[in-house]
Amino acid sequence: MADRRILNVVILGVGFLFIFTAFTTCGNVEQTVVKSLENDTFTGSGYHSLGIIYGVFAFSNLLAPAVVAVIGPKITLFLSGLLYSGYIAVFIIPSTWSFYFTSVLVGIGAAMLWTAQGQFLVENSEASTSSRNTGMFWALLQCSMLFGNLYIYFDWNGKTEISESSRKTMFLSLLVISVLGTLSFLVLRKSHEEEEMLSEEEEQPLLSTRGMYKHRANTAVQDAKSEFNTILQLLNTKSLLLLGPCMAYSGLELAFYSGVYGTCVGATAQFGEAAKGLIGISGIVVGAGEIVGGGLFGLLCKNSGFRRTSVVFLGMVVHFIAFYLIFLNIPDDAPVVFKTTTQKNPYLIPSVPVALLCSFLLGLGDSCFNTQLYSLLGCVYTEQSTPAFAIFKFIQSVFAAVAFFYSGYLLLMWQMLPMIILGFTGTLCFFVVERMQNISVDLQEY
Repeated sequence: MADRRILNVVILGVGFLFIFTAFTTCGNVEQTVVKSLENDTFTGSGYHSLGIIYGVFAFSNLLAPAVVAVIGPKITLFLSGLLYSGYIAVFIIPSTWSFYFTSVLVGIGAAMLWTAQGQFLVENSEASTSSRNTGMFWALLQCSMLFGNLYIYFDWNGKTEISESSRKTMFLSLLVISVLGTLSFLVLRKSHEEEEMLSEEEEQPLLSTRGMYKHRANTAVQDAKSEFNTILQLLNTKSLLLLGPCMAYSGLELAFYSGVYGTCVGATAQFGEAAKGLIGISGIVVGAGEIVGGGLFGLLCKNSGFRRTSVVFLGMVVHFIAFYLIFLNIPDDAPVVFKTTTQKNPYLIPSVPVALLCSFLLGLGDSCFNTQLYSLLGCVYTEQSTPAFAIFKFIQSVFAAVAFFYSGYLLLMWQMLPMIILGFTGTLCFFVVERMQNISVDLQEY
């Protein structure tokens, strides 16, 4: 039984590795790809597409638990993977309507995918294996930022324009990878608890399949209502209100490092023929920062002297250094230029090592904020962790969507300004909540 559970977790991680190798690579380069299209009838924006995805994802989280409860996590994972694959396929023969339509579908699919992932991981874990299984899954997932971006580097290095044949070859490859990840979900096997539940349902006399699913649907609706009421109650708590700016900041910087910064690097004229290939290297280095930060802070925070506040403060400092270097190193019109390269000159001569250092710092800082937000929410809302995390993902996704929508219109300096303000405010609020939590623990011990 233990072997089956471990195998399920590995297969789940491999499926996510394949799907997000395709999707993360797509998100990193899609604005650059869209700008290079020779089709005059295509008027889509990569930023708008990502904004739609995160906006729909935010609101779909409210319905996802009910859907997963009715059809089960395995089928939900498979259907969601098909939606991701459909989005990748649009770039082979792009059209504006299909581009935005599949953006909506992926937003829905993302909510279903992550909800099903959480449920399936819980079903295949025990208290003693939860940390190990979560670590295995996230290690496989984070590797998704490496392979696709490496392909971008080798394929695009030395190219100033992205040809139609190059685009089709790349997205056909990504589509195959995404489909393989989706098909891997069909290999997943039911957990022991789920088998027992199904056996009990099968033993009930005269219970038709239709009746069984109707019963599941009614139960899921009741659970969804209860969950929604809990979310409304948590939104009025002082701790969650104070953490709001920090959650909002995590959404803004998520949009910046995952979609905007790579586009800026690829559009920097001073990088010459290496610019397009650097998009892939930048994505790899961001992933390296995420992996290093996640592993490092996971070890350091076992030491009670190294508190969550220290990690969040480090994340703020690291991000502010990155923003300052980006301000000096990258042209201000890099996110918004309609041609393939920038027209303005930055304050310093653009440097590839500095640009890649900023990529690493963006990934490192992101891991600081996200790991500690998850940790603090788990401590403050031990008995209500699921709705608390749902609120976190909702706020994060809404602000990521907003950031993607204005990214195509604001100069680089004006995109970083709200991140600096929210980053500083969010860090202060995090300190206050952490202090409140420490006082509460001290009073309980007293």
